[in-house]
Amino acid sequence: MRKSTVSIVKTPSSPDYQDVLEAVEKALHLIGGIEDIIRPDKLVLINPSWVAPPVEPSAGCITLPEVSRAIADIVTSIGARPVIAESSAVGVDTEKLIEESGYRKLREMGYEVVNLKKTPWVKLPVENGRIFETLPCWELVQQADVIVSVPKLKTHDQTEMTCSIKKLKGLLTDKGKKSMHQEGLFEGVVDLMSAVKPRLAVVDAIVCQEGVGPVFGRPVEMNLVLAGKDLVAVDATCARLIGYKPLETLITVNTAARGLGIMDSDGIEILGEPLDKVKRRFLRSIEDDPVKVKDFQLIHGEETCTGCRNTVLSALLDMRNADQLMYLPGVTVLTGGAQPPKGISRENIVTIGKCMPEDSRTERHVDGCPPNNALVVKAIIAGRAEVKRMYADGSLDQTG
Repeated sequence: MRKSTVSIVKTPSSPDYQDVLEAVEKALHLIGGIEDIIRPDKLVLINPSWVAPPVEPSAGCITLPEVSRAIADIVTSIGARPVIAESSAVGVDTEKLIEESGYRKLREMGYEVVNLKKTPWVKLPVENGRIFETLPCWELVQQADVIVSVPKLKTHDQTEMTCSIKKLKGLLTDKGKKSMHQEGLFEGVVDLMSAVKPRLAVVDAIVCQEGVGPVFGRPVEMNLVLAGKDLVAVDATCARLIGYKPLETLITVNTAARGLGIMDSDGIEILGEPLDKVKRRFLRSIEDDPVKVKDFQLIHGEETCTGCRNTVLSALLDMRNADQLMYLPGVTVLTGGAQPPKGISRENIVTIGKCMPEDSRTERHVDGCPPNNALVVKAIIAGRAEVKRMYADGSLDQTG
């Protein structure tokens, strides 16, 4: 059986553009180059992660502009047309993120840097989708001959890890992102990947995040660039790199199960730096400084998956950061079919997720798989105060 190849290349600490270019060039050379997938005169959509501020390189939140620039320069050298394009998280002003980060400088240098939220959208058909038959995608995504996923490697408060597959959600409209959370993120992202068919991943693992990523995690300097043409193999390798078994990262599992790539280590050849030499166990979201408040109960049922477990934790951390923990006493949160303790009034119970049986849902139920953090906070506060959104502007109903 032919193996998927994934390269791991070391960069200096705080690398400049030339350092990053050399690392990306080496990473692509190790996987056999990209001339087999990128041809002259083709449109290549380079898709970095612009989830939200902070934009400083030291924060480890967004893909470094130097990485996107390096890929664009290599694509140009082949004779193709590179376009760096992304849409930030729901409610986040993508244009503001571009202006405040190094991506504005790339624009000024003549690179095509596109805020997808300012472009037309189309309904993208999904063949054999598990969740969706069509997805609201940007027209530029449909027009691209090749899509390159350029994620920032981070832990994630809902999916354990975000890497080259999960980050493709930036190719959806805000309405599409919200729908994916409501209908099923862990299979919906796989539907998206099967529709857009990315051909290459180049992972920015120079400064990563651990703990409650993908925005407020703790920066971790790894000084690595990874690359591969099989996104499943890339993400499985990144999972091992930061201390997970790939079976713990459900999006990777679901993508491999649909035959879209190889997850098993026996089917992956790692080139460049040995994995054992550079791996480091990251602090997981659920391990990062849990919130404990007297007279507040959080009860997980047998059906609770990582998505709802981590979402509620992240929502509680959002409340702590917003100085809103005073709204927790007296509230009981149930997930995964958990039964309420005796003597607790239904009006004080918040039920979470699609796995909660219909007859167990309260008036304060939050649907989704997993639901948005802010909607969980809204249900807990129950109109007693305004929900303070941690990194997004506008109301909870904003779709864009």
